[in-house]
Amino acid sequence: MCGLAGFLGDFKAVRSGSSERVLNEMTSAIEHRGPDTSGLWLQPEFGLGLGHRRLAIVDLTEAGHQPMTSPSGRYVFAFNGEIYNHLDLRKELEKSESSQNWRGHSDTETMLFGFDMWGVQNTVEKCAGMFAFAVWDSHENILILGRDRLGEKPLYYGWQTRGDQRVFIFSSELAAVKTHSAFNKEIDRSALCLFLRHGYVPAPYSIYQGISKLRPGHLMAVSLAGSAEKTWKYWDAKSVIENGLATPFSGSATAAVDSLELILKNSVAEQMIADVPLGAFLSGGVDSSAIVALMQNIAKEEGGRPVKTFTIGFEEPGYNEAHYAKAVASHLGTDHTELYLSAQQALNVIPKLPVLYSEPFADSSQIPTFLVSHMARQHVTVSLSGDGGDELFGGYGRYPFAKKVWSSVGRVPRGARKFVAQKISNVDSSTWNRFLKPIQGILPNQLASANIGDKLHKGARILGAADTLDLYRTLISGWENPAGIVINGVEPPSAITTPHEVAAVDDFFHQMMAVDLVSYLPDDILCKVDRAAMGVSLETRVPLLDYRVVEFAWTLPLEYKVRDGVAKWPLRELLYKYVPRDLIDRKKMGFGIPLGEWLRGPLKSWAEELLDESRLKREGFFSPAPIRERWVEHINGTRNWAPQLWSILMFQAWFAEQ
Repeated sequence: MCGLAGFLGDFKAVRSGSSERVLNEMTSAIEHRGPDTSGLWLQPEFGLGLGHRRLAIVDLTEAGHQPMTSPSGRYVFAFNGEIYNHLDLRKELEKSESSQNWRGHSDTETMLFGFDMWGVQNTVEKCAGMFAFAVWDSHENILILGRDRLGEKPLYYGWQTRGDQRVFIFSSELAAVKTHSAFNKEIDRSALCLFLRHGYVPAPYSIYQGISKLRPGHLMAVSLAGSAEKTWKYWDAKSVIENGLATPFSGSATAAVDSLELILKNSVAEQMIADVPLGAFLSGGVDSSAIVALMQNIAKEEGGRPVKTFTIGFEEPGYNEAHYAKAVASHLGTDHTELYLSAQQALNVIPKLPVLYSEPFADSSQIPTFLVSHMARQHVTVSLSGDGGDELFGGYGRYPFAKKVWSSVGRVPRGARKFVAQKISNVDSSTWNRFLKPIQGILPNQLASANIGDKLHKGARILGAADTLDLYRTLISGWENPAGIVINGVEPPSAITTPHEVAAVDDFFHQMMAVDLVSYLPDDILCKVDRAAMGVSLETRVPLLDYRVVEFAWTLPLEYKVRDGVAKWPLRELLYKYVPRDLIDRKKMGFGIPLGEWLRGPLKSWAEELLDESRLKREGFFSPAPIRERWVEHINGTRNWAPQLWSILMFQAWFAEQ
């Protein structure tokens, strides 16, 4: 695991002799991604610089140093990630008449030999792994950027203007981009609208104008000749989903479980290869337990030591799964480490978040994710995780809920639904609360609460949904109308508002899974894990997101994924081969913190300072009135606006560091 940074067309730095200094500053900004060694490569003729920070995982010797040049001398490569099947690729390359002697055993060298032999795209298509890279092709005089299929590793890029010169800048994190003198720090208010809706800035946008994220499964070629870039897909999630559903798995449900076990076990085995200590996060839930069970099984088969597993716990009721993880670890016989944290230890992480993420990010589970990464790093350099199971096998509770809701409201003509929704919305929540309080005791349980007006307004938004995608967008939104909060903000299109970008599927349930696979998974879940882990120089690996597992999962009919009302059925059945059901079968908790209570308690003064009305007016990004209204309602306990307020607070805290 590493970090990369560079530029193309920076002739001013070349003329002034500062190219090396500029590149050093960029790579130093991401030293946490690669604390072991650094490397620079400069090509003054093109104003080109490639910089690299290395966290040595495979081949710890100088033979793995980057940037690295291919045997032919054609390609120069800076690489962040791991290619899990690179030993198989080496065997394939060694069969060629033009195979070379290997300098070492790194996957970086394997890829470069592949570039010489097969070309860049053909090599990438053969690779199973997580990666972001920049490679200079000296024959074509083009810079090629690439990102892995599911988006595990980040890559930012963009043309920036300095005087009369345009410079192309790229890096693993915005922290490196921001050190370049040509960087323009202007906030993209459209991206800010997306951030308020989702709690993250989805690709291809970034929080800054002129800087984008390369989308998962894409390659990009940049040439000074045209001062532009060409971007294309080498792997398309939309096609994978549609092809998988069109040619479904033809075996029985039991056969599907057996096939999943075989494919996933191979993925886990490949991802256990490392020249440094390795372990796994273990929450005690289905996904992480399945990964750890397979790891421990492989370790036993190979006569290795027990797998190291890591869990954190909180003392607050309803936010602690550590005892479940301990029970699973005990049954499997792992070398288990757990740490119970106080609320103050979690709160101490908050000041680090703006720097850690380098872009506004508002999934509050970022805090426990950082804490478990920090603990694991005291023992290992690589940790496997169970992320991806919910998106692949239908594990989120919002999926069956949304489907059930649409099966009712979708039957009613939209005109009638919109009419009722408007009438409900025209009455503010507090008025509804006062009006219905006398009959609260006889209302259905789902309505009998102090915040009945809030629930009616949420119901009205659902009633007014134009279609299934619109309904799902409503359910997953933080701020429902962010353009009304962001001054001069206009919300741009995203995956969930662009139907032709979403796979054509057979069921609303599958549609939601498809949307999450290309948006929520890479832009929230994987971003959260990458930044939290790399912030402490820990490499994380995600076996469930091996593209072969993903492609297999989408061949399974929905009735195999959710069977008799049980979500993630094939993954559960696989796990039951190793762990008793009574250790696993319980309500899904998630990896959260008591954010609402903390904002009313220990975080209140911090939040009040960031949400101060005069400060909001002075900075000029947000309309203060709706934010202050929600803040007052939240601290009074009349409403729970924690998710919406957290996104504002995370932007405010991040902006204060700029």
